[in-house]
Amino acid sequence: MSQWPVAPEPPTEPGRFRVLSSAGGIRVSPLQLGAMSIGEAWSSFMGSMDKKASFKLLDAYFEAGGNSIHTANNYQNEQSEAWIGEWMAARKNRDQIVLATKFTTDYKYWELGKILYLGISDSPAWVASAANYYVKGSGKTPFSVYQGRWNVLLRDFERDIIPIAQHFGIALALWDVLGGGKFQTKKQIDERKKKGESLRSMFGSEQSEDEAMMSAALEKVAAEQGTESITAIAFAYVMAKAPNVFPLVGVRKIEHLQDNISALKIRLTKEQIESLESVRPFHVGFPNDFIGEDPKLSGKTGGLLAASSPMAFVVASKPIGYEGA
Repeated sequence: MSQWPVAPEPPTEPGRFRVLSSAGGIRVSPLQLGAMSIGEAWSSFMGSMDKKASFKLLDAYFEAGGNSIHTANNYQNEQSEAWIGEWMAARKNRDQIVLATKFTTDYKYWELGKILYLGISDSPAWVASAANYYVKGSGKTPFSVYQGRWNVLLRDFERDIIPIAQHFGIALALWDVLGGGKFQTKKQIDERKKKGESLRSMFGSEQSEDEAMMSAALEKVAAEQGTESITAIAFAYVMAKAPNVFPLVGVRKIEHLQDNISALKIRLTKEQIESLESVRPFHVGFPNDFIGEDPKLSGKTGGLLAASSPMAFVVASKPIGYEGA
């Protein structure tokens, strides 16, 4: 028996923190709250959430054990940042929140000690790589996290961003995991139409043929997993693909937040992942399809590398929950 008391179990899985990355040893929730929806200024294309509703959502996330919030200075014309600040002041929990925001070049804030970890968002792979090599060679602080767009239908992320993140030990914070809100079953779409509602998305209001097919595939896997939530399957998919993946949950309703949280207990099989990916096959392109997959991921050589000599490799770490896969 330990002489120290064991910490209590969290209220829900967001309270079971994970180390962000080998480049950033901070403890964060596996699902992070995306705060683009907090505010009323962008109601014409994102729906409206007043301050009272925003505080209720923030309370629900925090009470579920969540500690990580992503925002930006321009979200909702600065309402998002301002309201989050007011909420933390009212709840007196700033010391319990890991807050990520964006604003141009932050070197002055870094020198003042106001920024503890650096990240990069939506940048080409070569920019992230060049910048990280520069800071490493200059004795400066490297990136801890890369934020970008990745979901089961849009997998460009897998060409270069994920390999670079794994090479540098950078975490991945993902937006658009739910396909801009367009991963919805036929039943859900029909119910929206009956209510006179359309799909709110910055990428259009209609579900494409590919999005409809992917939604059907997600629904099939959800049934196999014993859930009706296709959004939980979409979150589970990206978390099964690579280590140190932290999806952003961008919601306005507490029930949607709770639905997304259920993804943390889902473990997809290899066959289920392959069935989802078969809806729209992904091509890695040259030179990746020429030299072969990174042997540190597969444990074996392929493509051009296989022509050199037989070799064995130490396989890189796998996502939490998939260590034996």
